[in-house]
Amino acid sequence: MLMFSDIVIPKNNKESEFIEIGLRLGIKKIYFLYNYGEHGIEELQAKSKLGEIHKNMSVEYGFIVNEKNINNALKETRLIVSKSSDLDKFFIESQKIRLIYGFEDTDKRDSLHQRAAGLNHTLCELAKKNNIAIGFSYGSLFGKGAQTTSILLGRMMQNIKLCQKYKVQTKIASFSEDPFGIRLPHDVISLFTILGMDRNKAKESLTIDI
Repeated sequence: MLMFSDIVIPKNNKESEFIEIGLRLGIKKIYFLYNYGEHGIEELQAKSKLGEIHKNMSVEYGFIVNEKNINNALKETRLIVSKSSDLDKFFIESQKIRLIYGFEDTDKRDSLHQRAAGLNHTLCELAKKNNIAIGFSYGSLFGKGAQTTSILLGRMMQNIKLCQKYKVQTKIASFSEDPFGIRLPHDVISLFTILGMDRNKAKESLTIDI
């Protein structure tokens, strides 16, 4: 039996709602991500114990960091994550993060022959070498206009192809701030299979630990 997981960014103390909805959808592990410095470590350690209250759910917490606070964050948790930015190469080379996500969500415009999808062969080779996962946020597809969603889908297709070519570890998650942004794992697997990801790789990307 597959142990599906999700990564979320809870707002307004909705952690219990994420767990309850996740369990209904067959998710067995949730990673709560917080911007470093917004919560005290004792508060986050308490939140990580929510899985003991809710049966069959494993819970971990981690931080979304920037270049200034990454070292301090590392003293408090092993799960350090960054969102894609102009500093992607710096973060990947640092080997201090576990995952980097959101490459497709950029303000840069696609060119005539190339999508501005954030990833390139250099970043993929570095991520592979340093064992850093590339995160795909299916939650970024919701609540957008048809044109924006179409652009994001095209960028994801390009990045999936790159990750598979360079054998980069991938993670698929909602990265949602809203508990209702979580979807059935099998629906997510079907979506990413359509986008070009190997079906077994899509399953693994929804189940692997980070």
